[in-house]
Amino acid sequence: MTKPYYAVIFTSKRTSGDHGYAAMAHKMEDLARQQPGFLGFESARDEIGISVSYWESLQDIAHWKSNTDHLIAQEKGRTDWYAWYKVRICLVEREYGIDQ
Repeated sequence: MTKPYYAVIFTSKRTSGDHGYAAMAHKMEDLARQQPGFLGFESARDEIGISVSYWESLQDIAHWKSNTDHLIAQEKGRTDWYAWYKVRICLVEREYGIDQ
């Protein structure tokens, strides 16, 4: 990824039951990949879920947040899928590690 870039970190605790969550999560990941400025996505879920999407700019993040289909998913998250959640937006200035 070109640096610097932005990470949107979504940390959450799910409610019980699926209620259409899995299908919508898959749809949102596919839709995010089509958005201008999208760089990548990582996710893990155990007791809490952590999803990180990577973006070229704050404007790209704002555009994704206001996407009509994403707005519908956000509302379902607030009413049906999450007991709690936090969103953090961070500027990534450096990265390192072992590539897969």
